[in-house]
Amino acid sequence: MGCCGRFRFIRKPICIIDLIVVVASIVVLTLGSNGQVFATSAIRGIRFLQILRMLHVDRQGGTWRLLGSVVFIHRQELITTLYIGFLGLIFSSYFVYLAEKDAVGPDGKAGDFTSYADALWWGVITVTTIGYGDAVPQTWMGKIVASCFSVFAISFFALPAGILGSGFALKVQQKQRQKHFNRQIPAAAMLIQCLWRCYAADKSFKGNATWNIYVKDMNNSKDPPAPPK
Repeated sequence: MGCCGRFRFIRKPICIIDLIVVVASIVVLTLGSNGQVFATSAIRGIRFLQILRMLHVDRQGGTWRLLGSVVFIHRQELITTLYIGFLGLIFSSYFVYLAEKDAVGPDGKAGDFTSYADALWWGVITVTTIGYGDAVPQTWMGKIVASCFSVFAISFFALPAGILGSGFALKVQQKQRQKHFNRQIPAAAMLIQCLWRCYAADKSFKGNATWNIYVKDMNNSKDPPAPPK
């Protein structure tokens, strides 16, 4: 391959990661033996780069290629569901903010939704089904909007997981089908080859075959027959 091939090999992401890990390891070993040159936080940051060695578990990148192919195949469905869910998040958070902006808590202080950013934060936490509980609607109108939004969020934001799951299942099934098909290729090729040989060896065949069958006629053979035993 020459220098160009080596340069293309060095440009691969896994090789760049290896270079970063090697440099980080050398820096950590040098600083550990010769004293502290940089700040402790910088050393910890460099030491953190050694975690990139975990990427060697999938050196060929088959996992990421599989994930990318599934996302690319189902990109239209994912974009549609995420777009509708994002619109629902924006409008529901705004409605909750309108219902809760003037609410007063049990201790007489202002409610948890003093700004639209607070309502949007609550919407994201509700959508992801985390539910920290740091922001809770106080009014009945806010609770009704929050209940409707929770049902809506589960309906739409759970769809991408189902789409990706079915996509992975179909991809694995396709790979298994391809492996089964590849095992049948040699047998099919051998069958076609044998059929062509039988066709080309036929005496009525007028074409120019790539080979001719050789049959030795024992009656016209000049060799003396073998003596009986």
